[in-house]
Amino acid sequence: MRYKNYICDLDGTLLNTIDDLREAVNHALRENGLPLRTHAEVLSFVGNGIRLLIERAMPKDGDKHPKFDAVFDSFRAYYAIHCEDKTAPYDGILEMLRALKDDGCRIAVVSNKVDSAVQKLMPVYFGGLIDVAVGENEAAGIRKKPAPDAVFYAMERLGATKEDSVFIGDSEVDYQTAVNADLPCISVLWGFRTREFLEGIGASDFVTDPAEIVRRQTQ
Repeated sequence: MRYKNYICDLDGTLLNTIDDLREAVNHALRENGLPLRTHAEVLSFVGNGIRLLIERAMPKDGDKHPKFDAVFDSFRAYYAIHCEDKTAPYDGILEMLRALKDDGCRIAVVSNKVDSAVQKLMPVYFGGLIDVAVGENEAAGIRKKPAPDAVFYAMERLGATKEDSVFIGDSEVDYQTAVNADLPCISVLWGFRTREFLEGIGASDFVTDPAEIVRRQTQ
């Protein structure tokens, strides 16, 4: 099906950010004398923003742990500097974005990553391919995913309607965001969750590579 507006998750969908996230988590834990986390553990922790990422990474008690604030602050300071060290677009993503733009589509990013990091990463990796980018900004009253607020904000800036838009993501948070926004959802299988996991939470429309999204749009 052809769409005019593509609203995309960032981490696990457009960008492979997990190595930099893992390094930042373990730097913060190490600095505070706490046990480190494995790649698989950090992979399972991401998706709901950095505060919940650190809550899940703590050895116990989440944000009630006495060192939570120190770990959270350390993570934010380190990640602000190192968020581009190993991060890169997934294979085929830039080609997909260019093809969609050439077809007249508009593209938004809606992420639970803190907005300052989202804005920093956009020009580094995507140049002018992204029309609107929205990161976590609950201080402004925009609830983070899976609430639909950021999606609606992005759609307003795009001039989009529900009838001409689709949401693309890789996680249960993204699928639920699409449901809450009453949008169709395409779940990508190169990201942070498996097909089996996503099917278990109700997702049913999958793509295995970015070129498939282009083929659907241009058929």
